[in-house]
Amino acid sequence: MKNTLVLIILAASLLFYAANATADKTILAGGCFWCMESDFEKLDGVTDVISGFTGGILKDPTYNGNHDGHFEAVQITYDPSKVSYKELLDYYWVNIDPFDAKGQFCDKGTSYLSAIFVANDKERDIAQQSKKDIEKQFPNNNVITPILNASIFYPIKGDESYHQDYYKNSPIRYHAYRWNCGRDQRLTDIWGDKATH
Repeated sequence: MKNTLVLIILAASLLFYAANATADKTILAGGCFWCMESDFEKLDGVTDVISGFTGGILKDPTYNGNHDGHFEAVQITYDPSKVSYKELLDYYWVNIDPFDAKGQFCDKGTSYLSAIFVANDKERDIAQQSKKDIEKQFPNNNVITPILNASIFYPIKGDESYHQDYYKNSPIRYHAYRWNCGRDQRLTDIWGDKATH
């Protein structure tokens, strides 16, 4: 009986390790993190999306307090055997306005700017090629979305945890915000049938 129990625990541990060993993470900013979370949780191969802040030097930024220098962003956990980093970026582009130098949609200010945060040279090469592809697709527009080095990601937490899964927990308010912000209308204007909303 003990041996069976030990084998079951060992097998469960190996499965847990194997599942986590195949997961990768990336950080992307595209304006409102509620919307980014909602959009990316729909993508097959994505296993988790967390809203938070990154890119600044201020420690422990908060939504209602100080987050100067930080981007609203999402940390995406994904299974690379189901969705590649390149495919994530392809999906990212059609969910942002890459030409807006003041923010995203109705949200203006530096914390709402778009950005791709890369963790290594491989990601940087893929991101740079991805951006070049968008620039070729829109030769008359300036693609302002930068490719930046990944830095500490600060998940929204504590009293502000209601921002996590906001689109699930407050669907009426979320949809009203998204509609009034004009996000989906602008995405359709830019991307046409490629827009994923």
